[in-house]
Amino acid sequence: MEPTLTSIDVRNFTHDDAAEIRQTLLDVHADAYADRADDPFVQRFPWFVDHWSSHPGFSCVIGYDGSEPIGYAYGASAKPGREWWREHLNPAPEKARTFHVSELMVRPKWRKRGHSERLHRALLAVRRDDLAALLVDVEHPKVQALYEAWGYRKVGERQPFPDSPLYAVMLAELPLAL
Repeated sequence: MEPTLTSIDVRNFTHDDAAEIRQTLLDVHADAYADRADDPFVQRFPWFVDHWSSHPGFSCVIGYDGSEPIGYAYGASAKPGREWWREHLNPAPEKARTFHVSELMVRPKWRKRGHSERLHRALLAVRRDDLAALLVDVEHPKVQALYEAWGYRKVGERQPFPDSPLYAVMLAELPLAL
């Protein structure tokens, strides 16, 4: 039977749950990036999980089909003055508390069924921030267009690491429109 949007149970996690969910995040990532497992940047993913989940403002949602994780979204509150959009917007938005969405990932078997949007919205639904920011590889215009359909706009570009792709910096006001 094909998984459906209504069969997915979305569970919320915080910084306090990081050790409990770490392996699930790594396993989903390994499945999602199986075709790029030899890429050194992809191989650094455990560091990113540990980095993000160490933030006190870390928030994560994981979708489950029964007991099987289908995908997740996570991020953390930005430190004031260190928001990804900061160098691209002058003046800064009046309301500037920002949540950085770091990862949104759905395993191949469950893609193209609306789960990405559901996980993304579930992650942001519990936030009290004014803005959400995320990065999208500029070589993936369809992904950028998807985020634009969800209410984001491109405000600039950045390459956070020498070996990372060039990313579009995307920004949306919260709460997201339906």
